[in-house]
Amino acid sequence: MTGWEQLAVLGTGLAAGVLTSTVGVASLLSFPVLLAVGLPPVVANASNTVGLVPAGLSGSFGYRQELREHPRATVLVLLTCAAGSVGGAFLLLALPPGVFEAVVPWLILLSCLLVGAQPWISRWLRRTRNEPTRLRHDMSPATVVFAVLTGAYGGYFGAGSGVMMAAVLGLGTDFPVRIVNALKTLAVLAANVVATIIFVVVADLDWLAIGLLAAGSVVGGYVGARLGRKMPPTVFRVLVVIAGVGTAVFMLF
Repeated sequence: MTGWEQLAVLGTGLAAGVLTSTVGVASLLSFPVLLAVGLPPVVANASNTVGLVPAGLSGSFGYRQELREHPRATVLVLLTCAAGSVGGAFLLLALPPGVFEAVVPWLILLSCLLVGAQPWISRWLRRTRNEPTRLRHDMSPATVVFAVLTGAYGGYFGAGSGVMMAAVLGLGTDFPVRIVNALKTLAVLAANVVATIIFVVVADLDWLAIGLLAAGSVVGGYVGARLGRKMPPTVFRVLVVIAGVGTAVFMLF
């Protein structure tokens, strides 16, 4: 990489860190930049995952107050997404590139639809429950299953995994947006950490790109957490839908 390309990757890491802790589509920005500076797709994907781990760490630290409020959900999100990520990381290494290209954009678009419609869906779900006024602060078995699947997708590719987790948590629980943002950031971290352990052992990585992404993303992740905890619910949903649709369109075309 030239000096200007290195600077571009560093700046991309900063912006991707902010996206990790807010709308959850960091790879939409960072993955194409790594391709643009000459990394092969699989190397770029694996290096991108490793380079964004510091964003998840600093973002989760920024959300530490929110994560302490619901320790049971925090532990469940951590474990389910880490477990799912193991399978996703091995799929990335075992399957030919592009296997999920026809399916993933539509999954992201569905997640965007669910996030956008979440207030209406949640009200309908509350009316159908025996205890419509009781808030759901525990993850149901179905929510846990979808969290594992989201973790698997995060380990495989990751673009839009934060949007998917926001949809899972938004429909499966009654947490406020700041808690969803915190848990979503932790989910991305869990998936990336497990995938990183696997990639470091068996994958080809570009350590210069990883170092530059990491240096920028560790700052961006914390800044994003400060923004995300103050973000109004409507603004959060609008930004998630816009970012998710952008991700899907990018992957389709």
